[in-house]
Amino acid sequence: RTGSGAHGGAAWSPTVPTTARRAATGPAPHLKRAGGSAAVKAMLLEWCRARTRGYQHVDVQNFSGSWGSGLAFCALLHSFFPDAFDYTSLEPGARRHNFTLAFATARERAGCAPLLEVEDMVRLPVPDAKCIYTYLQELYRCLVAKGLVKTKKR
Repeated sequence: RTGSGAHGGAAWSPTVPTTARRAATGPAPHLKRAGGSAAVKAMLLEWCRARTRGYQHVDVQNFSGSWGSGLAFCALLHSFFPDAFDYTSLEPGARRHNFTLAFATARERAGCAPLLEVEDMVRLPVPDAKCIYTYLQELYRCLVAKGLVKTKKR
């Protein structure tokens, strides 16, 4: 997979919560409020689903259990940075490795602030949906800032 094409063109405009705004490295003026928070969440979830479609052991249905093995994070990042690691070598049971790999790749390749801790993700059997949602908004913002996600100009 590459960072361009049909998946890269999905338009989405998140509302960035205060925690992610504080963690952000710069303003993202193109991120406009697009309806209520439910609409924003639905758009972000659909974007994640579209970017990870076809990846083995990944079925993004929500902002909690779908992210529990770390593979959804790995698949999402691999869809933008296919040369960063060999996705096919990853195992669902290697949660610590998957989260470590995903968060390091997000930090190094996308400049995404480390809003989630590997230890917290491994400790929780089902990740906290608000934490996952906030992190994914920040990752999206960073990818947009790098020009890897195209958004509609309003």
